[in-house]
Amino acid sequence: MEKQVKIISFANHKGGVGKTTTTASVGSILASMGNKVLLVDMDAQSNLTTSLLKDNQNQVDQTIYDALSASCRGTAYSLAIYPIAENLDIVPSSLRLASADLELSSVMAREHILADILKGKKADYDYILIDCPPSLGLLTLNAVTASDLVVIPLLAEVLPFQGLTMISDFVRMVKQKLNPKIEITGILLTRWEKSNLSRQIEDGLRAKLGDKVFRTKIRKNIKIAEAPLEAVNIVDYDPKSNGAADYKAFVGELLDRTKNL
Repeated sequence: MEKQVKIISFANHKGGVGKTTTTASVGSILASMGNKVLLVDMDAQSNLTTSLLKDNQNQVDQTIYDALSASCRGTAYSLAIYPIAENLDIVPSSLRLASADLELSSVMAREHILADILKGKKADYDYILIDCPPSLGLLTLNAVTASDLVVIPLLAEVLPFQGLTMISDFVRMVKQKLNPKIEITGILLTRWEKSNLSRQIEDGLRAKLGDKVFRTKIRKNIKIAEAPLEAVNIVDYDPKSNGAADYKAFVGELLDRTKNL
């Protein structure tokens, strides 16, 4: 029986909402539970790559860009996969990925290139987690088309409804045109704090979207910002921190929501 890998994109066209931190933390926790996990950095800013491969940057000679570019040209490639920890690997990114939108734009079936690239790796992993760039361009389109599920991290700091409508409509379009199995698993509130603004945003989202908003909230925590400087995720950096506790709770809720999918 073929292994049923789950491919999850963490997407929002706004930057600084916690996509990278969430991808790294969820990946680490799932790996610690005995799951084989592959992280895919689809952001040209390469924050996931630099925060997790900080001490091994000189050893990275191939990235996701090389696979995308070779696929666009119809030439052979080997997907670059680097180990991070036990059960946890990464396909790194680089600044060269910034030119990928231009290369992809003229390619036939360009929306499915990442899905085709990952197809040969599905049997090796239980989870493939994709850190999307802060845009709704061809890279995010490829990520969502390749995925089973989308998690939308959302700051509990600004009124989010307009931006949330954009990403929701984007996923709905992908579902209608390209990937009928894709679903938004939920919206994850990040940088939440005990303030009237955070509570108002949370209450407004729950009133409008109900169970689409995860019960778990990621509290504002300086340890979350410190962890990437040490090239580790928050769970390994400070397992007793609020950030680690919140991400562990989130993974539990995510697994509960997706166990029958």
